[in-house]
Amino acid sequence: MEIVLMCVGKIKENYLVTGIEHYLKEIRSVMPIKVIQIDDEKTPESLSPALEQQVKEKEGNQVLQHIREDMYVVTLEINGHELGIDGFVQIMNKWKGSNKSTLCFIIGGSLGLSEKIIKRSNYAISFSKMTFPHQLMRLVLVEQIAKGITCDRADLN
Repeated sequence: MEIVLMCVGKIKENYLVTGIEHYLKEIRSVMPIKVIQIDDEKTPESLSPALEQQVKEKEGNQVLQHIREDMYVVTLEINGHELGIDGFVQIMNKWKGSNKSTLCFIIGGSLGLSEKIIKRSNYAISFSKMTFPHQLMRLVLVEQIAKGITCDRADLN
């Protein structure tokens, strides 16, 4: 059993890198976690809807190259299910009962996720109806994974 964190875009701020590494270390003390970073597409300030769709599809195709059949895929989407920590732990337990060896969380780029990724998702979660920078969401997600493992450590082993 392992967790994969698949993210579009690089982390540019040192304080975010430090925080993410802190929580990754905490998670790794309990179970393996791997981060796959996908390059984001360069986008001009104003995009037509067609060009925005094209960018999301390019990023989505890069993500799809890393998704395997043995992955239980959870996407972060603004219209996903809003959960407390108990609900988050239940997602981890659903993964355990799914016969999938890997729990894969996907954070899209600044424009969001492609339809192909949304369709491949086993479950969609939202941390808020507000929008946050995808770099910050990586920190929030690893903190919640670490908290979820700590809250239910006996059940995840």
